Amino acid sequence: MAPIFDFDQEIDRGDSDSVKWAKYRGRDILPMWVADTDFAVAPQIQHALQQRAAHPVYGYTLVRKQLLALLVARMQRLYQWEIDPSWIVMLPNVITSFYLACRARGKVGDAVYQPQVIYPPFAKSPEFYDMTTQPVPMRDSERRMTIDLDWLEQNPARPGQLMFFCNPQNPGGAVYRRHELLRLADLVERQDLILVSDEVHCDLILDADKSHLPIASLNPQIEQRCITLMAPSKTFNLAGLGCAFAIIANASLRRQMKVDPFIVPHVNLMGLAAAEAAYEYGDEWNRQQCAYLAANRDYLVTEINSIPGLRLDPIEATYLAWVDVSALGLEDPPGFFEAAGVGMSPGRDFGDPGYMRFNFGCPRSRVVEAVDRIRAAVESIA
Repeated sequence: MAPIFDFDQEIDRGDSDSVKWAKYRGRDILPMWVADTDFAVAPQIQHALQQRAAHPVYGYTLVRKQLLALLVARMQRLYQWEIDPSWIVMLPNVITSFYLACRARGKVGDAVYQPQVIYPPFAKSPEFYDMTTQPVPMRDSERRMTIDLDWLEQNPARPGQLMFFCNPQNPGGAVYRRHELLRLADLVERQDLILVSDEVHCDLILDADKSHLPIASLNPQIEQRCITLMAPSKTFNLAGLGCAFAIIANASLRRQMKVDPFIVPHVNLMGLAAAEAAYEYGDEWNRQQCAYLAANRDYLVTEINSIPGLRLDPIEATYLAWVDVSALGLEDPPGFFEAAGVGMSPGRDFGDPGYMRFNFGCPRSRVVEAVDRIRAAVESIA
C-alpha cells in the first residue's frame, strides 16, 4: 500500500534562508510569488541526502551512470522517446542553459524569437550577448494561452536564429497538444531555427486527460534542432540544490553547449544525490502532489472568478496561476496586493502588466487565506 503524504502540513521556513519567505520577513504579507513550493520533499530524497551527508568527504563528484540510466528509462517510459546517455548534459540550473545557447549559437545583432509572456531571466539572456529579442505574440484560444503559430508563420525568422519555447507554458499553465507541437516543429524546420525548449514543469500536469509531450520526441528532424531542458527542481522542490539537465541529440550543438567548468560549475554532489533519489523513488509522491495541486487549482479558479474585476483561466499544469487583474485599473498592481497582505509576482516582469502570478504550491489553508485577503481588498475599491 502506497504511503499517504501530508501536503497540508505547515512548515516554518522563516529561519531556513528561504528567498521566498525572506522577502516579506517582518511584514504581514503571504509569500505567493517565486516558484518553489512549501511542501516537505519526498522522504526517500531526504534519506538519500542524509546518507550522502554522512560520508565525511565532499570532494569533486562524477555523474553516476545510474542517474543517466534513470533519465534514459524515464524518457522511454513516459514519452516513448529513445535517447542516448551521451545526449544528456548536466547543468546547475535551467536558466544557465538559455545563456549557454545564446553564447553557443548567437551572434551580435541576432534576434531571438521568444514568447511574449516569458519567465524574466530567460528573456534577459540575449541582451547579455548583444542580441535582440523578437516577441512572439500569445493567443488565447479556448482560454489557453499559447504562442501564436499563425504569427510565427507570417513573420519567419532569419535562418539559423534561436527560438525559446516553454511547455508547459509558464506563466499560464497551458499544456501544448500534439498537433500544436507538430506545427511548431514544422515551422522550426522550415525556418532553420534552433529551439530551446524549457520543459521544467513537465511532471506537474494537473489533469488526468492531459499529458506532456517533449517536442524533440516527435521526429528525428526536430530532435536534431532541440535543446530540451528538464530538472527535478520544480517537481520535487529541490531548487536550492542546483541540478538540471539538457537533452541534445545533435552532437555539434551538444559540444557547443558544453563549457569549461570554471565558467559553469558541475552539478554539486547533493544535487546529484537528490536527483537520483527523486527519479528512482519520487513518482508516487509526485502523483499525490499533483492531485493536491489540482484541488488547490480548482478552489482558486472558482474563487478568483467570483471576485468582480478578476479573471483566472483554467490551469492545466504547474502551480502558478496567471491572474488577470487588468479590469481593476490599478496603477500599481503589485503594491495594491502587497498592501492587502498577498505578495505575488508582477505580471509586468513576464511581459504583461495586467496580470499577477500566484503560486499555489502550498498548504490549502494559505491559499484560502490569500484569496480572502484579495477578495477583501478588491471589494474595498469596488
